[in-house]
Amino acid sequence: MLDDMDRRLLRYWQADPSLSPGELAEHCGMTPGKAARRIAKMQEDGVLKGVGAVIDWAALGYTVEVSLRITLDKTQSSAFDDFLTQARTIPEVTEIQTFLGRVDVRLNVIARDMAHYQQIYRAGILTLPHIADIEALMQVARIKSQQALPL
Repeated sequence: MLDDMDRRLLRYWQADPSLSPGELAEHCGMTPGKAARRIAKMQEDGVLKGVGAVIDWAALGYTVEVSLRITLDKTQSSAFDDFLTQARTIPEVTEIQTFLGRVDVRLNVIARDMAHYQQIYRAGILTLPHIADIEALMQVARIKSQQALPL
């Protein structure tokens, strides 16, 4: 379990991921070595899965974002695995989630425009195996997008 110092490290790192290890240690009131050991332990324990860039897809020309809710035909035991294996290969699929209930899978798809989305949909999504039903939800606005947790 995390102690107060671990939570403090995570709080500062969430607030400013650009902090150097030395700056992070200074903010937390510990030596750089101690901070590095704690960070390494959290990585080893799977608490920290990585550090990455947050990309504004619209700034790169991907102005269309669609969430696809997919129900699979589960008459074959390999339906989930087959579907997920092939869905991972579509570069414009930025997120894949699985669910219990009527909807089995949600795919987040980005595209440059509607023509590009139609190309992805027809040549990529519709060729995925075991699809029984698809519901498309086009994103109009992102109101909140936050990965940080209250630590």
